[in-house]
Amino acid sequence: MTTIDMPRNVPEPRGAAEGDVPLLEVRDLHVEFHTRDGVAKAVNGVNYTVSSGETLAVLGESGSGKSVTAQAIMGILDMPPGRIPQGQILYRGEDMLTMSGDARRKIRGRKIAMIFQDALSSLNPVLSVGYQLGEMFRVHQGLSKKEAKAKAIELMDRVKIPAARERVGDYPHQFSGGMRQRIMIAMALALEPDLIIADEPTTALDVTVQAQVMDLLAELQREYQMGLILITHDLGVVADVADKIAVMYAGRIVETAPVHELYKRPSHPYTKGLLDSIPRLDQKGQELYAIKGLPPNLTRIPSGCAFNPRCPQAQDICRTDVPALLPVTERNGSELVGRGSACHFWKETIHG
Repeated sequence: MTTIDMPRNVPEPRGAAEGDVPLLEVRDLHVEFHTRDGVAKAVNGVNYTVSSGETLAVLGESGSGKSVTAQAIMGILDMPPGRIPQGQILYRGEDMLTMSGDARRKIRGRKIAMIFQDALSSLNPVLSVGYQLGEMFRVHQGLSKKEAKAKAIELMDRVKIPAARERVGDYPHQFSGGMRQRIMIAMALALEPDLIIADEPTTALDVTVQAQVMDLLAELQREYQMGLILITHDLGVVADVADKIAVMYAGRIVETAPVHELYKRPSHPYTKGLLDSIPRLDQKGQELYAIKGLPPNLTRIPSGCAFNPRCPQAQDICRTDVPALLPVTERNGSELVGRGSACHFWKETIHG
């Protein structure tokens, strides 16, 4: 488990210049799944943007809608039972949801790539890693087997896999967890995409390997000036790499903020609960804090604010009215750039 106090050496948020079209823009996205138990509303009006060279971290507990949003962007939702009843997913201003299947396939992999959570299950166990890496070049660029193998070795070198030329013929089970995740990164980088979506890229890795993988992603992002969406439930993982954070709960974004601002002053009780539950070096021997209760069943999301059954600040209005994601301000009324909170009592949280 990662232990942190505060993010270190975090740069000011980067983004598109005023008037520029974002690399990716998600607008009012809704995703639902039709099940025997009813309609599970997994994503409920998500909005966010990512620009070239920018890292957006999407945080939240399991079931908050982080990965489903990413799958909708990539066009890999199982439909049925999944369905996108409304919303837009704009890549450089063009809505991918209205594109033909062929047009969207040209973007997927080439322009937007994804690093999946479990490298071992994502890689084919009966094909060598070199063959799987080379497939990207054979299929998309028409290279020969020999040329594709040479490209695969280059990629393995690029993600710092030792003795790449000797190991290109090895199979996934012959690599450690950290090395398999590097192969997944290499696969995502193969066609030099504009945007990478990393879905829990450090799951099941020890803390040292987590840091190595995150450092590698940050280094490659700087080199290629890619946009990066980092999906995780671990606030410690993103402390030093993200520019801005979107916190999700029950399919909605409940708080947005530049990373250093969110760690200093959260404006939503859920975010505050997540931060308080992180082990701290100055709290050795003390009982760890935990948010009471469990995330809601997505077929029966509570009325009002979905977090109200678990929130220590909940009042009557929280049980009846859904709070909008509104700008957060200082005590004097000046708006805090990039900050938003979907809480009726955000002032008590950030200024209390």
